[in-house]
Order: sequence, then C-alpha cells, then structure tokens
Amino acid sequence: MKDYITIIGGGLAGCEAAYQIAKAGIKVKLYEMKPTKFSEAHSNKDLAEIVCSNSFKSNLLTNACGLLKEELRRLDSLLIRIADETKVPAGQALAVDREIFSRRVTEEIQKNPLIEVINKEVENVDCNSGIVIIATGPLTSEGLAREIGKITGEDKLYFYDAAAPIISKDSINFDIAFYGNRYEQEKKKDESVDEWKERQETQEKSYINLPMNQEEYENFWKALVEAEVVTLHDFEKREIFEGCMPIEIMAKRGIDTLRFGPLKPVGFDDPRFAKRPYAVVQLRQDNAEGTIYNMVGFQTNLKFGEQKKIFSMIPGLENADFVKYGVMHRNTYINSTEILDNTYNLKSNNNIYFAGQITGVEGYVESISSGMVAALNAINKFNSIEQKIEFSNYTVIGSLANYISTENKKFQPMNANFGILPELDGKKIRDKKERYMKLAERSLEALQR
Repeated sequence: MKDYITIIGGGLAGCEAAYQIAKAGIKVKLYEMKPTKFSEAHSNKDLAEIVCSNSFKSNLLTNACGLLKEELRRLDSLLIRIADETKVPAGQALAVDREIFSRRVTEEIQKNPLIEVINKEVENVDCNSGIVIIATGPLTSEGLAREIGKITGEDKLYFYDAAAPIISKDSINFDIAFYGNRYEQEKKKDESVDEWKERQETQEKSYINLPMNQEEYENFWKALVEAEVVTLHDFEKREIFEGCMPIEIMAKRGIDTLRFGPLKPVGFDDPRFAKRPYAVVQLRQDNAEGTIYNMVGFQTNLKFGEQKKIFSMIPGLENADFVKYGVMHRNTYINSTEILDNTYNLKSNNNIYFAGQITGVEGYVESISSGMVAALNAINKFNSIEQKIEFSNYTVIGSLANYISTENKKFQPMNANFGILPELDGKKIRDKKERYMKLAERSLEALQR
C-alpha cells in the first residue's frame, strides 16, 4: 500500500477531499491537468474554478442547500469556509467572487506540506496499489473518461449544462432597472408610494431587476423560440437535465413557461408604475466589486450573435455589454446507483472512490459534500479501519449519498432537496417553512450524534 492517497481532479470535490485527508496527517498527491490542458469550459489556472453561476444558493436552513452548507460548516469544510470569506452580496444566497474564491482555495492547498499538486493529465489509474479518489468533475477529459469506463464496467453517460451570460453593470439602463430582492421590493398594503420609493433606495444591491410589460415579454419570447442555437454534435444530442434547462428550450414549452419560472414577477413592483410587472428578469451580482452581473436562469445554447440581439430586447439591456456569453458544455457522470455505495466507494474495487458531479450529485455544495464523505472514508481505509462512515439519511449529506447509491433505472443527477430526506414522524406539518425547519433541526441533531 502506498504511503499517500491519490486524488484525480482539482475541482471543488477534489480540493475538499485533499484538505480533509491532509488534516488527518496523510500525504496527498493531487492531480490537476490545468494549466497544461484546459477543458472546453475552464480558463482559470487556479484550483476549484467555478464555471457556471457564482452562487452557492440559499443560506437559509429552510432551504436544503442552505442546510447542506451548515452541515458542512460543522464538519470544517475548507471550501464552504472560503466561500463564506469571499462572499458578495446576494440577499439570502451565498454567492462568491469566483476569481478570489479559486485563488484562496489554491493558496490553502498549495501551502499545505502534506499535499503535492501535480499538473498533469491522468489517463491511467492504478487501482490496486493504493487508494484513489476520482474527482474529475463533469468535464472529464476523453482519455480519463475512457479509463473510467474500463474501471466501472459501465458505458459513459452524459448530460449537458448551460452557463448564463454575464453583463457589465455600467451598461445597464437604470431608468428601467431597479435593485431589490423578491418580496422585499413589493409595495406593502399600508405603505404610501413615496414611502415605498424611499425604501427602495436602501435595498441591498445584490440583485438588479428588469421589468417587462406584456408586449415586451411576448416579443422577447417569440424571438427566443425562433433563435438560432449552436449545432450540437451527435454525442451531445441526449436528454437535457431539468436543473440546467437552457432558457430557449424552456421557452419552447409554452408562451407562459418563463413567466412561471425564472421570469416570474411575483414579489416585485415596477417603481415606474408602483404595480406588478408582467415578467421580471433578474441579474445577480457576480464579483466582489459589483461591476458584473449574471442573468439568473439564462443558461443558454444560443449563438453569441443571437444572445446579443435577443437579450438586448430585454428592457434595461438595450445597450448591454456582455462580458461573457452563455455556453453549453458536456457534463459526464457515471451510473452510480449500480456501482457505488453510500460512501462513494466503488463496489467492485474498494480502493477506488468517486466524488463530485461525476457521481450524479448536481451542484457546487453537493460536490463538496461528496468530496467530504469520500475523503473521510478514504482516511479510514488508509488507516485499516474497517468501519465505514455512513451519514444518516436524516442529513442532506447522507440523503445525497443514499440517492446516488440506491438503484434507480431512471437515474439522473440530483440537487440537494428536502424531497430525498425521510418524512417527519408524527402529524404532518402543512406549513412548508415550519416543516422544513423541523427537517433541518432533525438533520443537525443527527449530524451531532
């Protein structure tokens, strides 16, 4: 047995795993192919690069991802700690300055004397002489993907994730656009128009809102459904994961689909008219300085020229400067339900662990969670401790691990959500927030035990 643990992939899951293993006094060899080679979507030479949104989602305990972050905080997650340190205003969500976040993670990993970072693409995995955590993420290189296919004995599966455009704040028309978070911006019944407008001046500037009337919305929708998209290769023509649905695909499901989805106007009033608009596009702060904003829910596969033309139809974005256009890229994951257990350990070879979105957990925080679980179990394996660390299904960490390891013929990637946790005992609580808080309390008690 080697005197170190190998980790392949320096993303969110791989870096979390490396930190946890080194904290246990065990040497780590962390392989990351950047900057020698970049995937289709990566461009930053640092570790733990964030490609899609800069949001780690809600911080509320009544939100499953918020609860998952709290569970990880209590387990001393390096990446959640750094996310907290590099956060930018985002209302109730935890959003980060993506460049500072990646730089800080890289600094923490590189300064650890027990972690050796090796910038090299791995195409062959030694499965027999040491413990390996494969945390290559959803953009696994073709060579390593072939090797993973050999190791798992499974065909590779794909789904496709679309990244939203990013816009320069100084190009937004604030004669139309306004700041505010959902519901906090809506005019109260007993509030005068002057009082309401005065309150808007103090709104947190984490979200910029772009109101649309019916005519503006319907013109935008028509242009969107008729727009040209990037031609997909044959290997890309698969079922699109619902959680990353491109805006143009969503629009084709019906004229009102967007108004009940990412463009829903509920909780907002247009300051120009003091009434609810027909639809609202939200922009979320993307860096610490607040100079760039991403289009919430606007993951897209539109051609760049089409993005410029059609998204500029949105009131307030007439002269928008697109810092980065949306892109669609390949995501790879394995059929974990048949080949992994609930510690992310490969059933056919217990020297091998998987972590990150390649396992079918979907999302930043979920990937960090899988890296944590795989690392803690790899530590026990390294120390010849037979007992596995299996998290309670009452926790989000445990319920995710259970989801990806439970047989499911229609398996597809899963975000943290309360639906995969066991129901509460006793009388059913009808109020959603109260029920979710009870689930959160139960989770944290189980984690403590």
